[in-house]
Amino acid sequence: MNATLKTFMSEKRKWFDTQLSLIFQDAPITPKLKQAMRYSLEAGGKRIRPILIFATLNMLGKNENLGLRTAIGLEMIHTYSLIHDDLPAMDNDDLRRGKPTNHCVFGEATAILAGDGLLTSAFQIIAEDRMLELETRTEMISLLASAAGPEGMVGGQEDDIEAEEKTLSLQDLILVHRRKTGKLLRFPVEAAAVIAKVEKEIYSTLVRYAEHLGLAFQIGDDILDIVGDEKKLGKPIGSDVANHKNTYVSLLGMTGAKEKLSQEIYAAIEQLKRINCESSLLNDLALYLLERTH
Repeated sequence: MNATLKTFMSEKRKWFDTQLSLIFQDAPITPKLKQAMRYSLEAGGKRIRPILIFATLNMLGKNENLGLRTAIGLEMIHTYSLIHDDLPAMDNDDLRRGKPTNHCVFGEATAILAGDGLLTSAFQIIAEDRMLELETRTEMISLLASAAGPEGMVGGQEDDIEAEEKTLSLQDLILVHRRKTGKLLRFPVEAAAVIAKVEKEIYSTLVRYAEHLGLAFQIGDDILDIVGDEKKLGKPIGSDVANHKNTYVSLLGMTGAKEKLSQEIYAAIEQLKRINCESSLLNDLALYLLERTH
């Protein structure tokens, strides 16, 4: 990883995790539920989505603090989706980020409620963000609801479930993953563009960058599910095969999946060349996804 990006990610992750730990401290939430929500929210992880907000704001010359509460809301959405994905009715996993999954610790009922609590709190924290204008907050909530809901991640998850035991075409697989994974990776870049009030042309270019990045992230996950190190990943490998999932590896083979990953990364980087800004952080983030091992 590029040294500049490594420093940026380390500093922002440390700052973000500190802010994240303060969110529910004094909230009047039933103790077990609060503990379950914080257990998964503060379990660590790469924080790629929040870092994408901060890196995009940095590129656009804006104060990264402006994106903090949006980044926290986004991480809540991402965490709720992981809690629910791990449930017996879904992927039935017992390890996440190197720790027992939420339902293994707190029981299925509380895990479901913890996910529900994070989902709804995400919109509350953005709605109450006094650093952003009301119009910006409203747009942010609308964009996040679209990215996370039936038009986005939730719909993509259902598409993924319905595709089990079937063989999808490459185009159909891309459509599933644009919603299941891509929308929540497009959102942070789009959110930063909204906060920065960029011109329409720059906005569209950043969205195209993020769409390529989202597909690349999913392809990388598919590859790591086969060849990844379970200790580094913090979760079991091979679950896609066990659950008969359509993946880029199952469809294209390992070599083909790696070629597709490279294509998406360099297509993302190509979009950045159209923006008259210092874009090295976003460029290096794309390359990081090409090289990541967990």
